[in-house]
Amino acid sequence: MSRRKEMALLAAGVVTGAAVFGGGTALASLTAQPSAQRFYLDGRRIPLEAYTINGNNYVKLRDIAQAVGFGVTYDAATNTVTIHPDQPHEKEVSTSQEVTPNIPKTGDVIHCDDGTSYTITDVSRYDKSAFASGPAGPLPEPVCDWAQFDQPDLPEAEARRFNDPDGDYLFVRNLYELQRMLYTLYNAMGTNTKTWKNGEAVLRSDGTPWVHIHLSMPEGRSVMGFWPWREERVTDLFESCPAGDYYLDCWDVYRNGVFQRTEYQIF
Repeated sequence: MSRRKEMALLAAGVVTGAAVFGGGTALASLTAQPSAQRFYLDGRRIPLEAYTINGNNYVKLRDIAQAVGFGVTYDAATNTVTIHPDQPHEKEVSTSQEVTPNIPKTGDVIHCDDGTSYTITDVSRYDKSAFASGPAGPLPEPVCDWAQFDQPDLPEAEARRFNDPDGDYLFVRNLYELQRMLYTLYNAMGTNTKTWKNGEAVLRSDGTPWVHIHLSMPEGRSVMGFWPWREERVTDLFESCPAGDYYLDCWDVYRNGVFQRTEYQIF
């Protein structure tokens, strides 16, 4: 077993022990708050949902398993969790609607990644503009078995603030609309014979998929986005090149507190 796995399992054991053997009276009075701390693995930041309880960070064992690379299974019949140190992590595949729409409201205060706070003062452009009569609506429904395609993890919900002579800008990643882009790409893949045939995803001769999907832009790449939402901007691009690496991202853009647009990016 690798040293990294040993340390992760040790940490999991300590957390479990604290939860199981802590005094009942003390536990009853504890409260959990979302943790603002960031987590790194081998120098790379990893997204972990964490909560602070009595000054300690608590994260999901399955998230640690996925990051480090060991197996975890749950038996509902016996209500037991089993850790498999020498087995690879098997990610749960889910295409359910896990993220709800983020509808901004006047007066919302956004806590930015640089530690500052940004107040939303005007959202009148959110549900109407010169280009669209309203938000994009419900997410696409599957036209094929999406689980046969790449299942990339959603990125972190970042809030990036920039100041320049033109104004005070805020970019908030819109995970719900990012899912719209992902599901639209899945459906384009499911209706193209290059990537889907006879009820199955088509693979290359070496057994790898034709399309690899990334839910963020590559490092150092600046991509001009489009708005408002237009499904054909995704499907037409895919039809022109139904193979390779696709990068998707989506941001709500504010200037001087005023909502400007939801910007969709594809590369």
